[in-house]
Amino acid sequence: MQLTPRQGRIVEQVKHCAPITAEDLAAKLSVSRAAIRADLALLTMSGYLAARPRVGYTYAGRQESAELLARLCQLKVRDVQAIPTIIRATSSLYDAVVATFVEDASTLFVLDDAEHLLGAVSRSDLLRSAIGQVDLDKVPVSVIMTRACNLATLQPDDHIFAAARKFRTHGLSVLPIVKEVATASGQGLEVTGIISLNTINALLIELMDMC
Repeated sequence: MQLTPRQGRIVEQVKHCAPITAEDLAAKLSVSRAAIRADLALLTMSGYLAARPRVGYTYAGRQESAELLARLCQLKVRDVQAIPTIIRATSSLYDAVVATFVEDASTLFVLDDAEHLLGAVSRSDLLRSAIGQVDLDKVPVSVIMTRACNLATLQPDDHIFAAARKFRTHGLSVLPIVKEVATASGQGLEVTGIISLNTINALLIELMDMC
């Protein structure tokens, strides 16, 4: 990995001043802590730095990078997936609104009676419908859902890097994990779980703290 000029300065500061906190590093570089947060995370995951809670950063060279990258590369989305919040295609928009609050879900996945994925409805979809003065009790979610063919999805054996790439590409906060199943009319999708952007962020922070 080729370091940027700022990342190189961070490494040099840590070499000479370790252990050093993020606040002290930011002060030495005359930047805010927020400005170097991503650099610190990347340098830690790459094995240049080691982070110790309540202690600070120390120089680690590249000795731990192989082990850390191996852990990351072995993780698949099925290893960190969560349970999806589902709703039937015939359910009303009102039912969908209630479900988002009761389940604290940002996205509902719409299934047919055979448990196959038909589409998804987000909180923003429901908000637009409410603003448009639609009768939430009478309109089914199938009317406003994004259809399955237009959804970004993951397979259970996809690596977390594939999930991170899709989150960045599509600007989403939740992705369904699906597998293809045979149906009477051909092929369908079964939702086996979901993965959220928060899960990816929490995972990276946890791995960083292990360095």
